Amino acid sequence: MANGVSKTSMNGATYEGANLLDLPRSHNFTSSLPPDPAFPSPLDSHKAPRRDLGPRMVKGALYTYVRPETSEEPELLAVSKVALRDIGLKEGEEETKEFKELVAGNKLLDWDEETGEGIYPWAQCYGGWQFGSWAGQLGDGRAISLFETTNPSTKTRYELQLKGAGKTPYSRFADGKAVLRSSIREFIVSEALNALQIPTTRALSLTLLPHSKVRRERIEPGAIVARFAQSWLRIGTFDILRARGDRNLIRQLSTYIAENVFPGWESLPSKLPSGNPNETALNPERGVPAKAVQGEEGEEENRFARLYREIVRRNAKTVAAWQAYAFTNGVLNTDNTSLFGLSIDFGPFAFLDDFDPNYTPNHDDHMRRYSYSNQPSIIWWNLLRLGESLGELLGAGAKVDDTEFVRKGVSEDFAPELIKRAEDIIGRVGEEYKAVFLDEYKRLMTARLGLKSQKEEDFENLFSEVLNTMEALELDFHQFFRKLSSIKLPDIETDEHRKFVAGRFFHHEGVTGLNVTDGSARTRVAEWLQRWRTRVIEDWGENADAERESTMKKVNPKFVPRSWILDELIQRVERGGEREILNRIMHMALNPYEDSWGLDEREEERFCGDVPRTGRAMQCSCSS
Repeated sequence: MANGVSKTSMNGATYEGANLLDLPRSHNFTSSLPPDPAFPSPLDSHKAPRRDLGPRMVKGALYTYVRPETSEEPELLAVSKVALRDIGLKEGEEETKEFKELVAGNKLLDWDEETGEGIYPWAQCYGGWQFGSWAGQLGDGRAISLFETTNPSTKTRYELQLKGAGKTPYSRFADGKAVLRSSIREFIVSEALNALQIPTTRALSLTLLPHSKVRRERIEPGAIVARFAQSWLRIGTFDILRARGDRNLIRQLSTYIAENVFPGWESLPSKLPSGNPNETALNPERGVPAKAVQGEEGEEENRFARLYREIVRRNAKTVAAWQAYAFTNGVLNTDNTSLFGLSIDFGPFAFLDDFDPNYTPNHDDHMRRYSYSNQPSIIWWNLLRLGESLGELLGAGAKVDDTEFVRKGVSEDFAPELIKRAEDIIGRVGEEYKAVFLDEYKRLMTARLGLKSQKEEDFENLFSEVLNTMEALELDFHQFFRKLSSIKLPDIETDEHRKFVAGRFFHHEGVTGLNVTDGSARTRVAEWLQRWRTRVIEDWGENADAERESTMKKVNPKFVPRSWILDELIQRVERGGEREILNRIMHMALNPYEDSWGLDEREEERFCGDVPRTGRAMQCSCSS
């Protein structure tokens, strides 16, 4: 079409797709926040030799202008068609020369070298608490943002970034590169999480850099993942500002987030009414004017408290989804915790195989700090660090805009009141975090068990007991829910029937739990199935098996990209030279609830079948 926009069909739906050059592009981040004083303008950075843009300390700034390193003969390995649609591009645009050059770091779309004007790439500055210890300045050591773009149809704005695009001032002792191994893992899992409706950053494309040889535990090929998100800001962005005492920039960044990342101050949740947070926290009112201060004297909450609560609520819902779908991030440092509430920065992640709450996919996490069961408490620990960074603004209450406070900060006589108010707010927000987390977790687990209603006793009788049973019997978490979806009520009408059906959940080699026999395992599963059957009848009646099965299969995936599958994929692409396998696995990841995908039937069933014993509970390193 003349305007560069066309209608493209995807999974039966029609959407507006644009040419790459016609996508609306912006740079709100760099036009609103302070740059690296060593390169205060894009032209300063562009004129500098690329080697001068390497590691050093950067202060008083939230980013550095830095261009990607160019690559020789890059090969576009794969594209997520769903990500292509969601960012606003039409199908087929990935075949164009402009697209391939852009995602390989070889083309800047909006920079005019002659005039020194346009949108110029940047890398963010942030710090972080890693494994509970302060790590100092970190930042985008190999990720470079190209521009922001707004999907013309959905009006959602994303920031497009290249991971593995070369050294930046934040690379520390690293080389600014990403290996193919870790790039494949991030490419697949980003889109898999999105397909499961878990908030996440996205992966648009995967590009091999055949002439880039990267030294990790061995020499590996390099790669670039083009990825996008509504925001790449993380708790670590505030951490570095607090560590440096940059209170003015904390305020500026907070205001930017409320007004440019979220839809504005009035979009944030109002102060909760008094009462039980498990009831009051679930659907707070919004629409509070920016300058409004809510609450009785001593409990005042200003707009920065509302901002903090929005960030906390988003992360509570995301970690609830991780727990409900047994996703383990593996390295939840504050620099890996999104202010937008997204799953972000995928290193040694994994979906659980057998249900083991103490499992961590990170073989360097000897204390199991980032194990599956610890994720909710670790995210709250990280959010506490954010509360400390925002503490002065939270505690200021109604005085937050007073000229003297803005210019000079906390006076000695005001400090005790400010500290107490900030501590009280953080304490109340902690209760809100628990309430939002539990509500979302119960909602998701209720759906996964095929129930229409929630009963208080369900948490103990069904949720907790099924997880305890899976742990004791070493049952596969994802297989259990998918197989449960297909069980018909007549199949579990009697105890004898239930004990027979219990065998469907066992591994091919039989029961593997410690001190568990086949008989005791069948008895335990049968007891749980009886309780589940009673609740299903209460919600559905006795003659709705087909409708219930269909409903359950829409929330219980048949395919998840387990570690052993990703390991095989890496071997076949990197060492075997295969390419189409990437597209097949991505297609399954984008459509995880299907019964079949019409590709390679034997391969599909192998990937969705019993996990090989040697492939269970795999671990990997942070090296990527």
